[in-house]
Amino acid sequence: MPDTIALKTAEVALAPVKSFDGPNGKKPKRVLSPRNIMLYGTLFVAAAYYLLPLYVMIVTSLKGMPEIRMGNIFSPPMEITFEPWVKAWATACTGLNCDGLSRGFWNSVRITVPSVIVSIAIASVNGYALANWRFKGSELFFSILVIGAFIPYQVMIYPIVIVLREMGIYGTLTGLIIVHSIFGMPILTLLFRNYFASLPQELFKAARVDGAGFWQIFLKIMVPMSLPIFVVAMILQVTGIWNDFLFGVVFTRPEYYPMTVQLNNIVNSVQGVKEYNVNMAATILTGLVPLVVYFVSGRLFVRGIAAGAVKG
Repeated sequence: MPDTIALKTAEVALAPVKSFDGPNGKKPKRVLSPRNIMLYGTLFVAAAYYLLPLYVMIVTSLKGMPEIRMGNIFSPPMEITFEPWVKAWATACTGLNCDGLSRGFWNSVRITVPSVIVSIAIASVNGYALANWRFKGSELFFSILVIGAFIPYQVMIYPIVIVLREMGIYGTLTGLIIVHSIFGMPILTLLFRNYFASLPQELFKAARVDGAGFWQIFLKIMVPMSLPIFVVAMILQVTGIWNDFLFGVVFTRPEYYPMTVQLNNIVNSVQGVKEYNVNMAATILTGLVPLVVYFVSGRLFVRGIAAGAVKG
């Protein structure tokens, strides 16, 4: 009898458990729900809004002028040619010079690289000091910097021209680099201050207890932890400085014009035939550098923007 009871108990234990009637698991979502249709429809319209002009620019830059005169701007090129790209880079006339965008490209490089390095270096130290080393008048100093970020550039052009002239650097690349570095300081300082303020204060206090000074904490602790915000600052400065037209045309001479000013001279030329394929190729060439910088470091850009906006 005990053996029989034990056998039946084992059979019950090993018997498969019957599931309850009805569906199991999560409720399946409808693919064509009104919410999804609205969401993806909006995203599609937004993507088309930005991609369609880019598509027109690319296909136009790969066509010859006889094909462009046929009038169908949306059709792909029947015969692809890269001659407009070569002309835009090397032989298009920008005023009295006919060396294309190449001279403007190297001028933009010589302007952008030092401006980005100087502005980020100074702004990162400013943000670090304002977040961790409070001094008398620090809040007033920070308020002045923030206000400076919202002053229209046009208001300050004439005074800056006078200052640069008195310093003897008006019309030079040095003067334009100083201008870009100064105007990038307020927003970059704000970003760095907010980012450093969001880092754990225990790290800063522990370093202070161990005897680390201002520069040791900044270089050995803060900077290695701040790659995302440095990438954000780099992208913002590269994009702003590379795409700048106003400062380039006001504070430099023709031989130092950046790429955007050269592009304006090509597109708005009133002599000869209007070569739309060359204009489109020149426009794409001018915008390639900021696009490449963003696509290479886009993920860090999003992380840094989110982290730099945590604390005010």
